[in-house]
Amino acid sequence: MPLRVEPDATFRDALHGQAGPSGRALAGMWVCSGSPLVAELCAGSGLDWLLVDAEHSPNGLESILAQLQAVHGYPVHVMVRPPVNDTVLIKQYLDLGVQNLLVPMVNSAAEAKAAVAATRYPPHGVRGVGSALARAARWNRIPDYLARANETISVTVQIESAAAVDAVEDILAVDGVDAIFLGPSDLAASMGLLGQQEHPQVRAAVEQCLAAATAAGKPAGVNAFNPATARAYLAAGAAFVLVGADVALLARGSEALAAEYVRPDPAVEPGGGSPASY
Repeated sequence: MPLRVEPDATFRDALHGQAGPSGRALAGMWVCSGSPLVAELCAGSGLDWLLVDAEHSPNGLESILAQLQAVHGYPVHVMVRPPVNDTVLIKQYLDLGVQNLLVPMVNSAAEAKAAVAATRYPPHGVRGVGSALARAARWNRIPDYLARANETISVTVQIESAAAVDAVEDILAVDGVDAIFLGPSDLAASMGLLGQQEHPQVRAAVEQCLAAATAAGKPAGVNAFNPATARAYLAAGAAFVLVGADVALLARGSEALAAEYVRPDPAVEPGGGSPASY
């Protein structure tokens, strides 16, 4: 007899179960290396969630699949960000077994509706039917997967432009959008403040969206590596945060080692040679 299995709980379930006034915000980190080993290391960290990124990181279908397999069984929720809001790509991600999507660069209600439609089978959407061939349904070992598929998927859309901030209330109103996520870096760039995600105007726009989400009764998250900024956004109503990244931790950690142990020889002057050689 084949095994009958159940899908994991979604990020939506986690947000409803933990975040909000009666609970705590969910803390997570980026996983950008493309390495299943690194993803597994991060999965055992004690953080609530991981974001496997394919927009700005070297992740394709095969590496995403390997990371999903590596972290399965750890008490952590995994969200995956595709490089673009594309129906075909989202279909492939879902069939791999991705249950939690972060869709980037959603600037309008129409784009949010398209993202949701890509995750739904007809007549409620446009997702292609291939569950018998797909890990999503564990090759038809999840009972009634086609009828239950919507329950197994959460959709978070990313607000990261001035246009998206202007449309945030309409985006939040889209049925099937479970949460929004604020990207201050791209938001700053769209506001003519490239590299200034801590600028007061950017922070005000983020807090405007957090307030709109609270009013709509939907969770909102934000990217904030600066601990003081993260705490400020949590106080403003953020229900989930990304507070670090695997590649950033490795870069800063290796730099700290170099700063500690690789020091210029005081007997060597800049430009090479030593005082005695002149």
